[in-house]
Amino acid sequence: MKATIVLLPGDGVGPEVVASAVKVLTRIGERFNHQWTFETKPIGGVALHAGQDSLPADTLRAAKAADAVLLGAVGDPAFDNRPPAQRPEVALLAIRREMGVFANLRPARVWPGLEESGPLKPAILAGTDLIVVRELLGGLYYGEPRGIEADGSAAVNTMRYSRVEIERVARVAFKLAQSRRKKLVSVDKANVLDVSRLWRNVVLEVAKEFPEVALTHEFVDAASMKLALAPSRFDVMLMENTFGDILSDEAGAICGSLGLLPSASLGDGPGLFEPVHGSAPDIAGKDIANPIGTIASAAMLLSDGLGLREEGAVVTSAIEHALKSGLRTADLAAPGQPSIGTKAFTDAVVGAL
Repeated sequence: MKATIVLLPGDGVGPEVVASAVKVLTRIGERFNHQWTFETKPIGGVALHAGQDSLPADTLRAAKAADAVLLGAVGDPAFDNRPPAQRPEVALLAIRREMGVFANLRPARVWPGLEESGPLKPAILAGTDLIVVRELLGGLYYGEPRGIEADGSAAVNTMRYSRVEIERVARVAFKLAQSRRKKLVSVDKANVLDVSRLWRNVVLEVAKEFPEVALTHEFVDAASMKLALAPSRFDVMLMENTFGDILSDEAGAICGSLGLLPSASLGDGPGLFEPVHGSAPDIAGKDIANPIGTIASAAMLLSDGLGLREEGAVVTSAIEHALKSGLRTADLAAPGQPSIGTKAFTDAVVGAL
């Protein structure tokens, strides 16, 4: 295969972990005789520092024309006091909207050897292998009206969903459940929110197309509690934008570290692949960031973005091999256990390939 992959390293640890993923993708290209063309473009704080918009027009053009896009992280405390429209994070909402990636897939699993790395007892965590399907282009993050009143006396955000938006992400979740353990829980707040009542009604209608998938419903507060008490009971979890943002981070913390979590944002065009963690400016440039989330995002890029399932599975196996051999980055190491840096862990994964 020949494919163009646009790289958006971004801010903080983004350039370090994207460099790790590029090493892995390069090795996969060599092993399977694929030819990748990498194009690196600015986004977020690095673009603002260069006097550009947080999402430069050239970056967006390249992303739309690519076969897949790999994003590192966006966020820079130097812009914390800027107006919302001038902060790096606005680039994330913009690129998701402009690329039309409406379904965000966030897997959370217990990696071999990390059963004791999370806050839960290993007996509770055992067998956890779930995926959150988060609607990515609607709800509070995009709804209008929004904003803070001029005198600072009040603010408003609007949660809005159309039937079409719910239907299309629900179908993604049901198809995913078909390929897994055939269990889907739809998370909402239908006892309080009108939007959630529409969400539940539409999900029930879509469920008729997938009779082999067992559908259940949970209120978001109950789902968050059960995720901490019995995470292995979940297979595919479907939810709207805000709930998905929060509960997928909870799932990552339960499994040991946000540094472990990849994601794939999919629509009708090229996919956008990125780790769930933020830019972590306090550890940027110190060679201690965990690259697993980004390398695993590269595996999803291969599998879900380019249709190369075998190649994606090989990358996942290489991560498992490195962890089984006892290698740990600082965020995963137990007290007194030695740790290795970003580059060393990446080299171990590449070696396993």
